[in-house]
Amino acid sequence: MNIPKTSLPRIVVIGAGFAGLQLAKNINTKYYQVVILDKNNYHTFQPLLYQVASAGLEPDSIAYPIRKTLRNKENIFFRWAEVDHVDLDKSEVSTNIGDLVYDKLVVATGASNNFFGNHSIEENALPMKSVVDALNLRSKILGNIEEALNTTDLEKRNELTNFVIVGGGPTGVELAGAIAELKNKILPKDFPDLDLRQMRINLIEANSRILPEMTEHSSQKALENLREMGVEVWLNTLVESYHDNVVSTDNGGTFIADTMIWAAGVKGKFPEGFEHTELGNNNRIITDEYLEMKSASNVYILGDAGLIQSDNYKNGLPMLAGVAMQQGRYMAKLLNNEARGQKTEPFVYNDKGTMATIGRNRAVAELKNFKFQGILAWFIWMAVHLMLLVGFRNRVVVFINWSWNYFRYNNGLRLIIRPFKKKEKTGPVHSLVEV
Repeated sequence: MNIPKTSLPRIVVIGAGFAGLQLAKNINTKYYQVVILDKNNYHTFQPLLYQVASAGLEPDSIAYPIRKTLRNKENIFFRWAEVDHVDLDKSEVSTNIGDLVYDKLVVATGASNNFFGNHSIEENALPMKSVVDALNLRSKILGNIEEALNTTDLEKRNELTNFVIVGGGPTGVELAGAIAELKNKILPKDFPDLDLRQMRINLIEANSRILPEMTEHSSQKALENLREMGVEVWLNTLVESYHDNVVSTDNGGTFIADTMIWAAGVKGKFPEGFEHTELGNNNRIITDEYLEMKSASNVYILGDAGLIQSDNYKNGLPMLAGVAMQQGRYMAKLLNNEARGQKTEPFVYNDKGTMATIGRNRAVAELKNFKFQGILAWFIWMAVHLMLLVGFRNRVVVFINWSWNYFRYNNGLRLIIRPFKKKEKTGPVHSLVEV
């Protein structure tokens, strides 16, 4: 790999997500050479992926070039590369563009979808963890509406316009609300000759309530909002399989749907080389309270890939962007202090609260000492997400889009640039059966 030789310690950072980017921004490169590796040349603001999927925002609104973010920092090198393997004994990273030796390694590779070993769901459901996933989903939703308009087969039309979202966490709730707004306010203008009353949006949650990480009051408020918007919410329901456009659940019910979106679970992801490492829940590498691997020195795991195991965090920390950003800043401080010969206190997570938006003027927010619902929570949610976006241009573009959509109810251009291709189903067209 073409990286300049240096007498400074070399830190290799795998991943330019929330944690990796914060580390790069805050580390003092007088003390270190920093090499950042990522399979994309842009940072993705994942909390707004659902708005790209529902045609509310364009992908360049939530993606920002990594090199542009780091252009004013010296001694930082970014390489567009996919990491294949990490040799912990040799302190070497192997990538598709060559090998690289490190003095310190930071793994901030985030999370991937957790299908819990269910191959039928993994093969047929649509995930939403990347910009590509979101664009695939957008093309699928809009393409299905176009196809439904051109079919005279009522059962086929119902199958095409029946959308199933699995997972009642923030991602599933926000996506369900966005598709409901698309159905209620946007699509009737684009497709006046299509009876959209047949379009169904189903949100399936295995727990007894949606947004289980929030209080029961907020969960109930979100549930009421979704149902008012026409979303059918199925609680205490576990999806067992999905093939031939049939979603089967543990209570014997089925949904006949051409589209199933998976938002029910994530797990830590990391390159090969950590197979013999101690893992915690959700496939996350266990670290100490300084974010260092317990089984290897000078190797640090940040964000969703790592799981702190200490007296203060016996169950680890949630897989949230806020945790990753705070850990990235903390790691920069720890490394800067180490170079100066100073000590750093263990990592402490500052929980600033949880929030989720359901739709226009509808959101729930739980901050440290306050709980909000409705329009106030919605404005708080928008303000927080605008501040967290990387890049002034992205903030301006998203703010203008949101303002225009608020007054005009005309979100996005709804272009199908690349039609989504799905495997042909082998079974017959089924009748819709209620759960």
